[in-house]
Amino acid sequence: MQALAEQLKHPWGRAVKRSAFRLCLMLPAAVLALSLASCGGPSENAPSDGAGQGILSTTSDAGDGAAAASGETNASESGDPLGGETSGPVYSAPAAVEEPTVAEAPKDEPQCAIDASCASKGYVSAAAVNSARLKLQVSSGDMSYNYDLPGDGEPIVAPLNMGDGDYEIRIMQNTQGNNYVEIAAEPVSVALDSEFEPYLRPNQFCNYRNDSQAVAKARELAAGAANQGDVVRAVYSYIVQNVAYDTQKATELADATGYVPNPDETLATEKGICFDYASLAAAMLRSLGIPCQIVTGYVSPDNIYHAWNMVYIDGSWSCLGYNIGPNAWTRMDLTFAASDGGTSEIGDGTSYTDRYVY
Repeated sequence: MQALAEQLKHPWGRAVKRSAFRLCLMLPAAVLALSLASCGGPSENAPSDGAGQGILSTTSDAGDGAAAASGETNASESGDPLGGETSGPVYSAPAAVEEPTVAEAPKDEPQCAIDASCASKGYVSAAAVNSARLKLQVSSGDMSYNYDLPGDGEPIVAPLNMGDGDYEIRIMQNTQGNNYVEIAAEPVSVALDSEFEPYLRPNQFCNYRNDSQAVAKARELAAGAANQGDVVRAVYSYIVQNVAYDTQKATELADATGYVPNPDETLATEKGICFDYASLAAAMLRSLGIPCQIVTGYVSPDNIYHAWNMVYIDGSWSCLGYNIGPNAWTRMDLTFAASDGGTSEIGDGTSYTDRYVY
């Protein structure tokens, strides 16, 4: 059988030290391209330009009471030093995180289980007891995603991120090298409750629960938000000002495979690599009911492997002429934002090529 490529082997980009008052919005990615490369193959997406990057103002004109009542705020009202104005429908936070339904761990080796009962909610789960190396493969058409599956019975959650249609969920067992054989499979016909479902829930690379510290901090940041623009501004501003790039970790993981970010760990240590930034932001925003994608791929000028977010809100956040508009996917690169700007170590913020979306 054809070998499965190591999907998560990244030469992670490295950043310089953060600047507490820099936030760069990568625009205008109005619609995220859904064409993804098959596992192990080169990206088939055309590079997309990341225009609209700039230093956000640390001051803002005061708004009036009428604006706030209609769901509009500015930096002075929100207490956000990074500035910018927001508008949109009145925001209401979800009461709680809907934690995923996971596959029941098998009791004896070699056993495995697949749970696709929540396919309409945008995810599947699997668990296995097996001493061999395992992968969970999620395929639709000619696209495939492979996830490391623990052999100790611990379940993982994978997004159904290729839209509506027929999927094949497989558990693959390593035989030698990068060669795998199928040991379990389940076909799934997916009709998502909405296109946003996969990006509103926890998964393997965006893992959080109701009792997660990342969720608690997100709720704290969103308290009193007038609209979704306020929420995004507060979350991103907090991460940019409080999480530093971990160059030592980037060096250690340069040739590693299968790295899984932990949002609570990033929050606690206040440092991480680009995947950590993107995972923490997604966990916070998803827990607050805002669709947020984690995207990995390549950035110019040297095709550095990188991770960033795409966010979708029903309102807007604008600053210095740059705008996150309503009802459109917009790129936000937190690693670039938290650094002093484009360098050869993190790319120049000009061109992005999507490879995987989680």
